[in-house]
Amino acid sequence: MRIGYTLMTEQAGPRQLVADAVRAEEAGFDLAVISDHAFPWLDSQGHSPYAWSVLGAVAHATSRLELMTYVTCPTMRYHPTVVAQKAATVDLLSGHRFTLGLGAGENLNEHVIGSWWPPAPVRQDMLAEALEIIRPLLAGETVDFEGEHLSAQHARLWDVPDEPPPIGVAVSGPEGARLAGERADAMIAVQPDAELGRLFDAAGDGRTNRPRIGQVALSYDTDAAVARKRAHEQFRWFASGWPVMAELPGPGNFAAAAQSVREEDVAEQVPCGDDVDAHVEAVRKFVDAGFTHVALVQVGGDVQDPFLDWAEAELLPALRRL
Repeated sequence: MRIGYTLMTEQAGPRQLVADAVRAEEAGFDLAVISDHAFPWLDSQGHSPYAWSVLGAVAHATSRLELMTYVTCPTMRYHPTVVAQKAATVDLLSGHRFTLGLGAGENLNEHVIGSWWPPAPVRQDMLAEALEIIRPLLAGETVDFEGEHLSAQHARLWDVPDEPPPIGVAVSGPEGARLAGERADAMIAVQPDAELGRLFDAAGDGRTNRPRIGQVALSYDTDAAVARKRAHEQFRWFASGWPVMAELPGPGNFAAAAQSVREEDVAEQVPCGDDVDAHVEAVRKFVDAGFTHVALVQVGGDVQDPFLDWAEAELLPALRRL
């Protein structure tokens, strides 16, 4: 199992994110994944720098850490030709340490271009078309494509790595798992659902042993009450689930949707405190569901240093024993 650290752009500024990535590499994490947002989920998180600039700096400042977007929407705020160019550049800067993680997007981030927000089936179709543009571009080909939703005219990348970076696709249900299985090199999911992995493999035309990359939120603190309070203040937004979260357009909407979420509700889903066993059990659910990579999210931008110190000394050794 590869253990990752999440550079959560919603809760830290760009300079801190780069410093956190360097410290995560020193602590022994295998990879760093980064969220790609225009807005934080809640005002209390307070940040949203441009993920791709941060990735370029992290690629220069680290030497071993694998890097990945978790995830980028390549259909609205960014055109797929632009995403392909960014991915190729980061892969070159990092010495082929980059995986391009893609997803169908959330209204929270894509509404900024002033366009309509498509229903979920249309977003999946758009993602499939984007992959038809991105993959040949990363292979150095010239692309002319005319789809129902997206197009590219005589597109080409002038700087591409010798080997294209892997592409992961985020899934939350059967349709997404099948799309990932057909088109992607890796599956990305935030729920430890073994059925998603089965569908991913079944759609893979015989391809097996492809990475499955999950993510676990935790709130470390030596005072469990402080950890629970922080998790509630900054992470209660996820309680309504991804089908609802994809539709809400702003932090105020997430705050309203989470009004009834209690501190104990969040603590049931996010392990809080410094009990190593509790955090290991949260990761074990993904391991048992067949995931090969799990990225940890420490809640709270101002507590990354103590978390990384604790992770190096206690949590990572315990996770390695899984």
